[in-house]
Amino acid sequence: MTDVDSRVAGTPAPSRAAFAFIFVTVLLDMMALGVIIPVLPKLIKAFMGGDTASAAHVVGYFGFAWALMQFIFQPVLGALSDRFGRRPVIILSNVGLGLDYILMAVAPNLWFLFVGRLISGITAASFSTAGAYIADVTPPEKRAARFGLLGAAFGLGFVIGPAVGGLLGEVNLHLPFWGAAVLSLINALYGFLVLPESLARERRAEFSWHRANPIGSLKLLGSNPILSRLAIAGFLQRFAHGSLPSMFVLYADYRYGWSAKAVGLALAGVGVSQMIVSGGLVRPAIAKVGERGTLMLGLICGTVGFLIYGFAPTGLIFLAALPLVALWGLANPAIQSLATRRVGPSEQGQLQGAQSSLGGIADMVGPLLFSQVFAAAIASNATAHIPGAPYYLAALFVAGALCVCWQVTRPLPAMAE
Repeated sequence: MTDVDSRVAGTPAPSRAAFAFIFVTVLLDMMALGVIIPVLPKLIKAFMGGDTASAAHVVGYFGFAWALMQFIFQPVLGALSDRFGRRPVIILSNVGLGLDYILMAVAPNLWFLFVGRLISGITAASFSTAGAYIADVTPPEKRAARFGLLGAAFGLGFVIGPAVGGLLGEVNLHLPFWGAAVLSLINALYGFLVLPESLARERRAEFSWHRANPIGSLKLLGSNPILSRLAIAGFLQRFAHGSLPSMFVLYADYRYGWSAKAVGLALAGVGVSQMIVSGGLVRPAIAKVGERGTLMLGLICGTVGFLIYGFAPTGLIFLAALPLVALWGLANPAIQSLATRRVGPSEQGQLQGAQSSLGGIADMVGPLLFSQVFAAAIASNATAHIPGAPYYLAALFVAGALCVCWQVTRPLPAMAE
């Protein structure tokens, strides 16, 4: 048992009711986000006069701006949750998101929409705080499975959200934002009425700008060599993930001619696959092959899945790779579980904020890079027409995470007597 494990061994048994509350909170939050995914790039494209290549450039800048806000504010919100508890951060986050979706729903032009996206980057804090919540109420040896179940909430949200968003987007591209606003405000009301606090007062840490600023929060990730390498692997994964929200809609539209409805249904398929993996396969996989084996399997599947995404000449072949990319979801719960064992109870919010901040860097650069690669690959004057280039690049980053995790999780050699 590590020093940190011994410090948190006294963590109370996880409350099923508390976990159910946070599961529903994340589910509603993901539904709200999922509702706008099929239409945001298309709305940007409409504001850009219908040109796909120009829209790809702008989508990248939108992603960069959103991630910049995450990078700056996630550590602040993580530190605030360590000081004041998880519950108020989650509730206020969802109130802010709901009001911001209304702002984007009435956006008359691209700049108005851009301001709304900036605000959503500031207020979208409940995902990382939910991770700290799970760490609060779950003993270390069960966290990977619980993080997997939390991933099922993400998946279920992606089943319902994009499908609804695609259907609403067929009526009007602004309508899904109204739906997202309603879901976020219901989420805030739900949290206010029934979500219990998970961080006891005696375990709270004093708020410090030294811990809350992005650079200061990242120092925590460098405090342990294993934690720092896990952070690198998580960064590479997050970087690769940036190819999905930034490219999925435009890529499917350009290469396969899918409508908003078709994209929404495809994203719902992604959600179903992710829900099956996170909710039903993480726990048995860990029981069968351990955390390391589960981590390796997930990263291998992710690498192969992205390669097929890039190659797929037809929409049917592209869809056939969805289960493989979904199995990539086996990796993240294992990484999260291993990381939470390296810090104490009063640092879980800071850890989640630091990881989100590092992920924010990936989210700033990733969508911008992938969108520019895609724009260059499909440009009329391109030397070679390779529309799958962004997904080939994503496969390379996941393979890099695989190499790092293979090294950092290797069993230590037996000591010679």
